[in-house]
Amino acid sequence: MEQTTTATTYLETEKIGKLMRKYSIPCIISMVVGALYNIVDQIFIANADYLGSYGNAANTVVYPITVLALGIAVMIGDGGAAYVGACLGRKDTDTARRTVGNAILLNVICGVALMCLYLLLSDPIITLCGGTVNEETYACAKEYYFWISLGIPFYIFGQGMNPLIRSDGSPKFAMAATVLGAVTNIILDPIMIYGLLGCPQMGMKGAAIATVAGQILTAALSVWYLCHMKVIKLNRKSFGLWGSLMKKFLTLGVTSFLTQIALVISMATVNNMCTKYGALDPIFSQNEYSQIPLAVLGIVMKFFGIAVSIGTGIAAGSIPVVSYNIGARRKDRARKLFTYLIAAELGVGVIALLIVELFPQALIGIFGAANESAYYTQFAVRCFRIYLCTMPLCMMNKGVFIYLQAIGKPVASISITMAREILFGVALPILLPRIWGLDGVLYSFPAADLLATCISVVVIVRTYKELSDKPKKEATA
Repeated sequence: MEQTTTATTYLETEKIGKLMRKYSIPCIISMVVGALYNIVDQIFIANADYLGSYGNAANTVVYPITVLALGIAVMIGDGGAAYVGACLGRKDTDTARRTVGNAILLNVICGVALMCLYLLLSDPIITLCGGTVNEETYACAKEYYFWISLGIPFYIFGQGMNPLIRSDGSPKFAMAATVLGAVTNIILDPIMIYGLLGCPQMGMKGAAIATVAGQILTAALSVWYLCHMKVIKLNRKSFGLWGSLMKKFLTLGVTSFLTQIALVISMATVNNMCTKYGALDPIFSQNEYSQIPLAVLGIVMKFFGIAVSIGTGIAAGSIPVVSYNIGARRKDRARKLFTYLIAAELGVGVIALLIVELFPQALIGIFGAANESAYYTQFAVRCFRIYLCTMPLCMMNKGVFIYLQAIGKPVASISITMAREILFGVALPILLPRIWGLDGVLYSFPAADLLATCISVVVIVRTYKELSDKPKKEATA
């Protein structure tokens, strides 16, 4: 007990800004590197002459299944990390230990179950995500999908353990585990796709295998750390599936899960609307160009994913700090961190906005634009500038719902998430193209962010008010 107190009380006494940097920077790096798994594949695929935009479109089709897997991982990991932080704030190490053990078992079970489900339903899922735009795209998607599905258990385990490793006071190790996995992917991608060092050209299969190899390394490093934890020392009694405990920590992480589920539904809707209204476009209705809207939208979403990873890393890295101080009844510190978080999220959003508005041609050039038609670049520039024009608001919304999750307000967090991704994120891509055609799909994203911000502002004001309670009032409650 004394060791735990010494290792974690600085979360209640250290300066908020310093704590945010200590926990958020490694988390940002971990999240960005995690996002690079998919984007690196897409860059190498795009620049392979024999794959090009067909491979890019296939990558876009398969991307939602990794998002869903990530949703399960972060539900268990973020929820577990938030609950562990609160337990440590209350000096309840026994419950913290059982929470980690429970989360480990859940990650393993869910990873294997989801892999089996993906393999059984491969054709319907590929079709649902827009993979039937043409025969070439479908063939590439099918090959990539199979191998990515085999790696799902390792992906879920590695991503699910990352927040729990941070909650044990080791954000740098959590970062290193993810970075080493991504570096493995980056090294193997060109070897397997381009046939370097005597390796045959393996196409989409090679890209997927490189990704899975990196995920296996991250999972293996996570296992090693779990055997050498600093604060939460695991033993045989730590492992079990306790219903009452799962209910408590999964409730805190359910927002992350629902966010990813909603994002999958939104992405599937957007992909299908791209296919539908692209078929009505004078240019993209031609078979040789039909995959371009889907390929370009996937590229834009990958850049968006990097920006979101930074914003999410800032917020997720703050979870142990926030939850500990809430558990220790230090709402004043939690409120101060909330202010810093909102400012940081808006700053990231402004920087990302400037990049996409000023340098869209340079961005699309990274993804093999030189090997494609002029229509590819023209649509990409329009897509970057329209689709991502509300990045600051999007970043703020993401930060707010993660913060609400950390302070034990899953209902408010879920409300923002469901409104943004389901109510607005699905309805608008269906409705707006009826007015503006393919451009309506692009306008749906900023429109959804604007509407979601209206809800976020109300929640932000209420949260500040609740966190302004005097400590003495809180103590007598």
